Amino acid sequence: MRWQGQELGVADAEALPGLERLNGLVRSVTTPEFAGVTFHEVMCKSALNHVPGASAMPFDWTVNPYRGCTHACSYCVSPDTLVMTAEGRHRPISELNVGDEIIGTEPQGAYRRYTKTRVSAKWWTRKRAYRVTLADGTELVASGDHRFLTDRGWKHVTGSMSGQTRRPYLTMNLRLQGFGLTGTPASDADSVDPAYRRGYLAGMIRGDGMLFHRDYTDERRTRSIHRFRLALADTAALDRTRAFLTDEGVVTNTRPFAGATTTRRVITAIHTARREDVACIEGLIETPAARSDSWHAGFLAGIFDAEGSHSRGVLRISNKDPHVLRLVTDALEWYSIPHVSEPPRPNGVVAVRVRGGIPSTQRFFRISQPAITRKLDMTGTAIKTVADLRVVSVEDLGTEIDMVDITTGTGDFIANGVISHNCFARGTHEYLDLDAGHDFDSQIVVKINVADVLTKELRRGSWQHDAVMLGTNTDPYQRAEGRYRLMPGIVSALTESGTPFSILTKGTLLRRDLPLLQDAAASVHVSLAMSIAVFDDDLQHSVEPGTPSATARLETVRAATEAGFRVTVFLMPILPHLTDAIPAIDHALTRIKEAGASRVVYGALHLRPGAKQWFMQWLQREHPELVSSYLGLYPGVSANAPKAYRSWLAKRVRPLLRVHRLDGHAEDDSSRPRSAVPGLALRSAAVPATVVTTSRGRAAAEDEARLF
Repeated sequence: MRWQGQELGVADAEALPGLERLNGLVRSVTTPEFAGVTFHEVMCKSALNHVPGASAMPFDWTVNPYRGCTHACSYCVSPDTLVMTAEGRHRPISELNVGDEIIGTEPQGAYRRYTKTRVSAKWWTRKRAYRVTLADGTELVASGDHRFLTDRGWKHVTGSMSGQTRRPYLTMNLRLQGFGLTGTPASDADSVDPAYRRGYLAGMIRGDGMLFHRDYTDERRTRSIHRFRLALADTAALDRTRAFLTDEGVVTNTRPFAGATTTRRVITAIHTARREDVACIEGLIETPAARSDSWHAGFLAGIFDAEGSHSRGVLRISNKDPHVLRLVTDALEWYSIPHVSEPPRPNGVVAVRVRGGIPSTQRFFRISQPAITRKLDMTGTAIKTVADLRVVSVEDLGTEIDMVDITTGTGDFIANGVISHNCFARGTHEYLDLDAGHDFDSQIVVKINVADVLTKELRRGSWQHDAVMLGTNTDPYQRAEGRYRLMPGIVSALTESGTPFSILTKGTLLRRDLPLLQDAAASVHVSLAMSIAVFDDDLQHSVEPGTPSATARLETVRAATEAGFRVTVFLMPILPHLTDAIPAIDHALTRIKEAGASRVVYGALHLRPGAKQWFMQWLQREHPELVSSYLGLYPGVSANAPKAYRSWLAKRVRPLLRVHRLDGHAEDDSSRPRSAVPGLALRSAAVPATVVTTSRGRAAAEDEARLF
């Protein structure tokens, strides 16, 4: 149901910009028990949603009391966390905007490599803060749900080995991936710091400038010529030098120096021929008797912009002048940046090479702040962690703080020099003109009058009492239902009108309404189904973070069975190479049978357009060894697993269903009309299961139905 299909009351000042087209919200509500979540209470115009006839969904009518789902987790970091931009610099995440180009990572060949990506969504939330400290001194402040890439895969900041909070988490000595972020900038290159400014001018002009003095004598008199010139192709360094000279009282002129060729860019020069200016420049670039932090940092920036190179993580500064080379090594030693002087080349040039890989080069850049962005580029560089990024402490700061998260094209970003998971955006809220990322988790549309509207619709003479499905888009028993209690009214309306209905959920809150559902079942056909796709706890927390565990859902199945219901379990989607092994299927069916379920519906993973992108990115991060296999199973725009795989899967699952006596209507219902399928009216293997994951590493898609 689009926003335009809703009739609203008085507009609320807290409404999101995307809600302005509405006639008005009833109100927007926040509450401490749902930190970071806003409930937008709306007065809906309709409750019954008719599924288009061309749809592959095996039911005709649905009721969705919510849009968005609080089953999802929030992954976020402190606003001052520094994110690496595509220019190779670092900006606070709070200052990033949608569309900004930053650095992420992606598997390429045998290595994960740094690559450029863009911010596609950004939002604020408020979460309890934890400080992660690494052995090299890098610190990160994030929520407990946030994940970082370690040498053992993605790990949450907090978790446990058992119980409801069981999930992979950071423990002491786990090694994070990246380069760390140490070394405080000695000066802000854009501020007026005389020591940094003069250090930069010394490095730049000694490295690439020209100072010229000469006397010319003709028949009449002797003339003295004094000139300064700096010619560069990189305008950023030229502009900084010009500005710094201006700050020192030296005005320069600008002119073209050399045109572009097939091997060279346009070169521009700044120059002056005033004796006083040239003399001033000579004084500015003299080596001071006492060199400060800022002077050393400025000198490194200037000499790197003039004579430095950076390729595949290797940084070099080259020069012939022994004094300049000595100043370079002195500055590197000042900041304890490891380096080595390479043997002289035939032309007498010596290169000073920074050692220690990316951690050292990034420390160099962070301290010195060079002007030329081109030389900072890390795209394509392999991730080989050299810095000591072992976790030495994870500290609960004991308070909630404002935090920020982003969605990127690669599914990750570089936070304080380590690889950080981001939130995947999903499509449902785009359909509602809301943010496709965090809004799905935190901006929950609640149709507070849905039961009253449904009652009126069910009383119409045209209503044919077709079966109604609940749980086809967002879970009717998500956590928000504990606050709004919409389902009792919906169940009562359906029951009183004599309408059969089915409920599909992942939520254990279903147990609250079992007495009401028992009463309803005395009058109409009621079908209950629990979606349990993954029985391995670690995989379940990775694919479906924020949802109840398989154990908790099985307990709900047991409670519903004891209440007299024949419960169906949706064992779907079955994930190729992850959950399709015979032992895994047998283990799942054993547990389902022990819980008292009467039937299992299964189906292979189905990847609709939009879902595939997110799922493949999740797969690349969690199980990169399976990427090529999945590309073979789901080539191009193909959404269905190939027929051969589905037949192979059927040969595995169906015998086990019979062994465990969970086949029920296990025959393929795909050829039967909807009206002929009893109860849930859902097909078995033919049901198109769509992986819908939360915004932190789950493959995301919300289509016409969420059938697991």
